[in-house]
Amino acid sequence: MTSTVSAPGTRTAEGSALQAVLLDMDGTLVDTEGFWWDVEVDIFARLGHTLDDSWRHVVVGGPMSRSAGFLIEATGADITLAELTVLLNEGFEDRIGRALPLMPGAARLLAELAEHEIPTALVSASHRRIIDRVLTSLGPQHFALTVAGDEVPRTKPHPDPYLAAAAGLGVDPARCAVIEDTATGVAAAEAAGCHVVAVPSVAPISPAARRTVVPSLEQVDLTFLRGLIPVS
Repeated sequence: MTSTVSAPGTRTAEGSALQAVLLDMDGTLVDTEGFWWDVEVDIFARLGHTLDDSWRHVVVGGPMSRSAGFLIEATGADITLAELTVLLNEGFEDRIGRALPLMPGAARLLAELAEHEIPTALVSASHRRIIDRVLTSLGPQHFALTVAGDEVPRTKPHPDPYLAAAAGLGVDPARCAVIEDTATGVAAAEAAGCHVVAVPSVAPISPAARRTVVPSLEQVDLTFLRGLIPVS
């Protein structure tokens, strides 16, 4: 379940087929994908293991259970999944407490969506405790609801988080634009039937049907998003 209730009074601009915009968090709105990797490297160094930089592409963008499980198996570290999850969340909270840079164009895009009263949701594989910390910088008023990775039966790359967001907003997933930065997030959004704007952060993403790839959020505005879903 999502723990943020839909905000009243949201509406879509008349004549537009776009019903809502759903946004990923880490690497999409906030420049934190590198934070997760730095925390993982630090934790495993303390456990006596060195992480291979090529693993970064494996663990980016997915559920913490998958990423943490992969690193435990790959290193043979003597730590349980539950113990590592606690350390990862604590380490990440410490990092964002010191600095939380927004991605270029993020603040402007969120302000524009709010100005035009476009229903907007934050959809992340991060846990609720992390989302709530990040929202203090992003501004909770920018989102009608938020969906955390530990609040759905299956998180990304499964479609559940985006289906939950669309249901919470009362909109058709096929008339939603999703903004993502990883292949895992893109797969989740596409499986839910959404139109996707990919802004790659760590690994490249190729264009495809119902998927547009741009180098930065600075290339994304409301006119661009409306153009993805023409009026039928």
